[in-house]
Amino acid sequence: MASAGAGAPSIVEYFGGEDGNRCGYCKSEAGNLSHGMWAHSLTVQDYQDLIDRGWRRSAALNFQPSKSHKKVLKKMLKFLQVGEVSHCKNDGEPMDSQAGNPITCNVSIKDKSEIPEKELKPLNTELQETENDHQPPAKDSECHCSPDVGDGKADCGQSTNVETVIQSAPKPGEGADVNKPPCRKAKDLRKERRLQKQLLQHTCLSEQPSVSSSPKPNANPSKSLEDFIPAALPENAAHRLEVRLVRSSPPSSQFKATFQESYQVYKLYQTTIHQDPPDKPSISQFTRFLCDSPLEPETRPCGPACGYGSFHQQYWLDGKIIAVGVIDILPYCISSVYLYYDPDYSFISPGVYSALREIAFTRELHEKAAELCYYYMGFYIHTCPKMQYKGQYNPSQLLCPESYTWVPIEKCLPMLERSKYTRFNPNPKEGDRKTLTELGRVRVLHKQTVMPYSIYKKRRKGPSDEAAVKQYAGLVGQTCAERMLLYRS
Repeated sequence: MASAGAGAPSIVEYFGGEDGNRCGYCKSEAGNLSHGMWAHSLTVQDYQDLIDRGWRRSAALNFQPSKSHKKVLKKMLKFLQVGEVSHCKNDGEPMDSQAGNPITCNVSIKDKSEIPEKELKPLNTELQETENDHQPPAKDSECHCSPDVGDGKADCGQSTNVETVIQSAPKPGEGADVNKPPCRKAKDLRKERRLQKQLLQHTCLSEQPSVSSSPKPNANPSKSLEDFIPAALPENAAHRLEVRLVRSSPPSSQFKATFQESYQVYKLYQTTIHQDPPDKPSISQFTRFLCDSPLEPETRPCGPACGYGSFHQQYWLDGKIIAVGVIDILPYCISSVYLYYDPDYSFISPGVYSALREIAFTRELHEKAAELCYYYMGFYIHTCPKMQYKGQYNPSQLLCPESYTWVPIEKCLPMLERSKYTRFNPNPKEGDRKTLTELGRVRVLHKQTVMPYSIYKKRRKGPSDEAAVKQYAGLVGQTCAERMLLYRS
């Protein structure tokens, strides 16, 4: 394996796209305008720098699971411990986006007018810290009472004013028996009880004497992600789950030994979940799509023991593969590429569960490699329901498409509600720090010779390709343009 700074440089071909074509996510007939590269070889540092320019981003260290995330984790734990299966309607499986608007799930926003969701142009998402994975208190109120206040047992003592919070008996209805109240939905009753609890807490707080005292320790501290992923289960557990990391490129011996079993899970997933025809998910297609990788494997003295590059995380349940997460481990992040799973295990929400396990894995690697602290979930498309689940992993950031700086998602969403394309950075003077300044210094590989573009331009025969090279260099930035080799035939 190559060490940092050694080995061959990245070699790429650029393919600019001027004509719009059909987008598989938004279904617009001209909604997909692609500018892509084919990487013959790619260093992990170059790939890291490229995805930080909008080529695919989320932050893991301060991540706190939301209520829906905890529900999935508890469901898996119960399944492993006692074999119990619970089916919930809204587990928020990625690519199904059942959990609704991400803002209502777990983004802390003080002003409720600032409520929307993520990207149309390929943007990135980075997890950052939010503390509030509980139902938010009433707007502009602050609550410090015990969580048991909702049943009327407030620590601050009973008060006659508190009683005004509790709703009086319902008025007679107009049904067959006018002496009985009208029928009400359970959802409305829960909402009302929640409001009563918030008002009660706020009232208790306002009536406390204005004396300084040391705050009570939190009697019910929020559990971390790792609290739901035990290192070991009891001997009598109903099921055994093991997550194995195997290098896919170049393929390790473990990867080769499990290739057929892994492929069969992929084929079943594609034909069942995505309704692909049986002949489409062939071995060659699977290999090209999820196994072959241009990333050059690399190790660093202060890096993770597994090294950097492309991997498969295999989920083994009772001795068989039920799911596989395809990931890239890079200097600053784990980049999630794809997940496929056995459809028979959809009931444990493998999409959500695997994302949470990948975040936990990022935090684990961070203990060895301090710079590796982000979890990248790929492009965020604000108007696409299938992409909305990415906004539910908070704290998050989106990448400004003009200044290439990261901005908290709660500041971006109102702007995306107003316009499909928008600049997130509020400072108009702050631009791209790696913007193209010298086209002549772009490195080119031509006829097996490396040269700056200024030399290649003089030697080239035929029509000028300056516009395409300038477009490529503008997208990758001056740093990558001088480090990578742009192949020109």
